[in-house]
Amino acid sequence: MKKTLSIFLALGSIAALALFLPSACTKAKTPPALPGVTCNSTISFSTQIAPMIEENCAVCHGVGAGTSPVLSNHAEIAANAEAIIQALRGTPQLMPQGGPALPDSLIQQFQCWLQQGRMQN
Repeated sequence: MKKTLSIFLALGSIAALALFLPSACTKAKTPPALPGVTCNSTISFSTQIAPMIEENCAVCHGVGAGTSPVLSNHAEIAANAEAIIQALRGTPQLMPQGGPALPDSLIQQFQCWLQQGRMQN
């Protein structure tokens, strides 16, 4: 009886770990919102995000520029969005490199685009 109870408790513990451990170890896909940022309108990739990246990032991160990651299309920008927002915030290094930080309004637009699902619109 004791052996059966021990096996039952061990299996119960394993089942509990299997249920709760994956959720404890998941990494957030979208960085936390910036304090005070409210996304009142849908952010357009084609008219807001792509031009911002082209104007501020393409010199170093464009096709043939030699700096990784390349940020020349929606797929590349969306795949690197977390790193981009961190760099725009200055973590671990402020981007654009050597230049002044982008205006908060542009950083907020990018943050909203992330929160809205990185749409290709």
